Amino acid sequence: MIEVGHASHTGLRRALNEDTYWADADLGLFLVIDGMGGYGRGEVAAALARDALVAAARADRDLATAIRGTGGEIAKLAHRTSGNAPTGAALALLKLERDHYAAACIGDTRIYLWRSGTLQRLCLQDAGTAPNPDAGAEADPKPGTPPPKRNRATQALGITPATELCAAPERGPLERGVQLLLCSDGLSEELVDARIAAALARTDLAAQECVDHLLLAALDAGGRDNISIVLVRMS
Repeated sequence: MIEVGHASHTGLRRALNEDTYWADADLGLFLVIDGMGGYGRGEVAAALARDALVAAARADRDLATAIRGTGGEIAKLAHRTSGNAPTGAALALLKLERDHYAAACIGDTRIYLWRSGTLQRLCLQDAGTAPNPDAGAEADPKPGTPPPKRNRATQALGITPATELCAAPERGPLERGVQLLLCSDGLSEELVDARIAAALARTDLAAQECVDHLLLAALDAGGRDNISIVLVRMS
């Protein structure tokens, strides 16, 4: 059985909510998308990404291909829109597929896995993108060496070239008692991981109550950005 909670809030210091989300247990698709670009751009980019990814899931398309295609569509939107502000979106995507999940993050959105009292961040770092600890910070690359590939946290749909997006999903088993939390940085910038884990550990809260509790805590902590949360519980 899947239990879902979800919410989005403009926050206390922003006039516009550039976040959007999708929570569809029947389709097994859950999204949190944080648009960027300001009025008339960020919220449009987020909605475009949401609609494109929902359509791709309904057509059972490959997730990585769908994410890269969505990045290309947002880039086209940016070229058609007047203004100099960069237009893009950060993405947290969760797809439930029978007995396992597929998770992907682009940008500073997050996906947390809670299991047996332990909170873990998914999609943290991509192989080959971590800095070499033995290399000097000021070392010059060899001539002809391509620039290092940016990891998921430094990328954005519509800004990072679609072919360079780290779009391959991370997969893991679905088990009873597992919780998966998707959020924009409006939550993670206000609450430390331990605070989020404490909320997820509360068995007296339904999924929606847990989301409401986290949202109120983020607002109490300052609410400096848009806040979007989707919680998926396997029971």
